[in-house]
This record gives sequence, structure tokens and C-alpha cells, in this order.
Amino acid sequence: MHKDLEQLKQQLPLLEYLQRRQWTARQVGDGDEFVGLCPLHFETRPSFFVNVRKNVFYCHGCHRGGDLIRFVELSERLSFRESLARLDLDRAAGDDAAVLARTVAFFQLQLQRCSEAAHYLEKRGLHHADLITELGLGYAPGGNLRRHLADYGYSFERLAQIGLINPHGREAFCRRVIFPCVQEGQVINLYGRSIGAAFPHRLLPRAKGGLFAWDSVSAFSSVILVEGLFDLAVLWQAGFRNATCAIGTHLTPAQWSQLCDQPGRIVHLAFDQDANQAGQQAARLLARRLQSAGLKARIVHLPPGQDPNTYFAAGATASDFLHCIDRAESL
Repeated sequence: MHKDLEQLKQQLPLLEYLQRRQWTARQVGDGDEFVGLCPLHFETRPSFFVNVRKNVFYCHGCHRGGDLIRFVELSERLSFRESLARLDLDRAAGDDAAVLARTVAFFQLQLQRCSEAAHYLEKRGLHHADLITELGLGYAPGGNLRRHLADYGYSFERLAQIGLINPHGREAFCRRVIFPCVQEGQVINLYGRSIGAAFPHRLLPRAKGGLFAWDSVSAFSSVILVEGLFDLAVLWQAGFRNATCAIGTHLTPAQWSQLCDQPGRIVHLAFDQDANQAGQQAARLLARRLQSAGLKARIVHLPPGQDPNTYFAAGATASDFLHCIDRAESL
């Protein structure tokens, strides 16, 4: 048991664990210590120290300290055994994130090499190279990812467990533009949009995480919620950096919690204007839920058959979309 605990703490260094949770610190001199505001209580002067060599913490404000497991006990209010179970999940997620990060880097390289993918992005109205890089977009041609990841020591079984290949060895993504879904600095899923005749949408069989790019959107008191990641991409390109995406119209409990974390927030629902009214009905249902939760919901109406992506690809400008926002319907 003792050996397993030490291995767990080595695989999840305390400083790295804290930084994943947005703890910021500065190094104390040239030594092994870092100091920052204490995550365990409110303070205005940094008094929380982490010693990276000993892998322990101590706060001179609340006088609490210990190792990684003790920190989880205190911060999450869990028992010792519950803390171990939580850390085991974090360790597994971290292992998966490392594989997914290598996958994303490989797909990004393929995007630079494949004119077919570049032409597709241009056709979808996405042409700012800096934004493509910021969003981490890549391209999966299919057929060469497994061999690439095998060079890093990842087994067939490991890739199948994550969902990158199926039991027969076929890759999950083929001829798809890839959006990495990032949460707390880690890749937790991949969304692939087909550029061919295959079913348009594909996610790996794992949690899709929170609202897309929520870390950069959460501070806004007014946000634009869209269905698709290409919708988000063209809105960001047009300057609407308060846009986020749930990848579909259904919000997970985590996404709902994020959207409601600021009472009184204005949420503009810019869903697809479907011929069968599916997007419009989903927007109205969600708007009522948001209103009931104390938020202000507005339904954005685009031309029939359009979504934000097709609207901009057809020649609409930022001013055109802003006009739609200004005329958004309140329930």
C-alpha cells in the first residue's frame, strides 16, 4: 500500500496538480519552493508554499500542510480513501490526455500538409491562420495515426481503450477536420467534422467536457451559445469572442453549471434555423430553462436554413450579425 501511494504521488506531482487547477505561483529565489495564494482559504497576500523536491505544501495563513493526498482531502472535503479514488481518476485522465495531446499535434501537422483540408476550411469561411492555430485545428487523413502513436510506445489496446481505433484497428477519424476539446489545459476529447460523405459529426466515446473554450469566455456577462464548432470559429473570427459551444443543443450538467455560474448573465442562443424547426424548438426550451435559473435568454434569428457558419460563409459581416443580436427575441 505504501509503495502504491508513493508511486501515485510521483505520477501526480503536487505542483503540477495545482497548476492544472489554475493555481498561479512564483518561484522563491532559485530554490525548490513556489508560493502563491492559498487555495484552501481566502487571503490577499500569498502564504501557500509548495516544495517540489519534497512534494509537500504548507500554508502560513491557515497553518495546514501535507502531501497531495492531504491537499485533496482538505480542498474536496473527502476521506482518505475517497481522495485516493479521486486521484486515481485524475491519473487515468492525465494518461489519456497525454495520448490525446500527441494525437492533436500529429493532426495539426497533417493540416499543414493537406491542401484538401485547407480548401475545406476556406469553403467554410475560416481563413485566419492565427485563429486556426489558436483553436488547435488539425486534420485526420486516416490510416497513419496508429503507426505514429506506436512509435511512442502506445499499444493497440491503449488506443482502442481511448477510442482512437476500433477493435478491428480502424481509426476513429478519417478525412475529418479535428477540433481538440480542452479543459483545464488538458485535451479530454476530439471532435471531427467530415469533409467527405461520411456522417458529419464524430466525438470519441468519452465525456465531451464543458463548454468549448470556457476558460476564455467565462468572464463575459453576455455570451453567445451556438450548436457547432464551425459556428464558434467564424464568430471568433468576426470578433465575437464571447461565443461558446456545447457541441449540439443539449447541455450536460457540467455545461449547465458553467453557463449559470454568473447570475443575471445574458445568453444569446444562435442555434441553427432548421427547416424542421429542430434548432428553433431546442432554443426555446433552453431559453425557458435559463430564464427559470435567473439568467436572461435571447433567441437570435438568422435567415431560414442558416446557422452562424453558413451565414458568414454566404457573405454576412460582423455588422449583419450584430444586427441579429440587437433584434434577438426575449421570452
